[in-house]
Amino acid sequence: MPGDLPQLSIDGHVARIVLRRPDQHNAIEAHDVARLHAHLATVEAAPDVRVLVLTGSGQATFCSGASLHQIESGEMTGSMFEQLADALASVRVPSICALNGSAFGGGVELALCCDFRIGVEGSRIAVPAARLGLCYPLGGIRRYVAALGQGLATRLLVGAEQLDDSEMLAAGFLHARVPAQELEPATDELAARLASLAPLAVQAMKRLVRDVALGALDHDAAAEMIARCGASEDFREGVAARREGRPPVFRGL
Repeated sequence: MPGDLPQLSIDGHVARIVLRRPDQHNAIEAHDVARLHAHLATVEAAPDVRVLVLTGSGQATFCSGASLHQIESGEMTGSMFEQLADALASVRVPSICALNGSAFGGGVELALCCDFRIGVEGSRIAVPAARLGLCYPLGGIRRYVAALGQGLATRLLVGAEQLDDSEMLAAGFLHARVPAQELEPATDELAARLASLAPLAVQAMKRLVRDVALGALDHDAAAEMIARCGASEDFREGVAARREGRPPVFRGL
């Protein structure tokens, strides 16, 4: 197995996955897909993890998507990447994409799979599928439209437009833009804030927001999640903490 596979670390309530192929713009290869699925499974199985951070190594590119040479060779397929994106989007905890540089192709979709996106000044995004003669996978197209709206999805996919950091921020692709040296502290601050919130409520609302956006809401499951939060110890703790004028201590129960 290559030594530059994505790396997972867990520090308290925060899990961090780092793409580690900066000399290839952190392109995703077949071995990476398997390792990323394993990392996401570890996050899912870790009860103390409340936030996931996804970032890349280097300063040029967050991710350039699926490895083009492996797509040509058949080692990587659109369905493999689509399954990875679905797994990332459906991870139970809120996720933050810390875009350490620009994103291209499937790298843009991986960022869209995360709930929050912080990017560095001077970065840009583009989806060059139309320039290469490829049609982007259907699941990805659905994700672009749900997250960005038909107009911006059309510009990125059909028009193969490039957006700079100001356009990304104005369009809502980025939730925050920071100088490169401030990316890690800004990400850590957001992760700490998310980790301090009630896990059951956060995870329920993350799932419901996603399902509503995709038109896939299960009303019975939604009612069950909402009722569970209302009956939780965390809700009682939140009310007590507000009454007593202190920070709540949530346990996810």
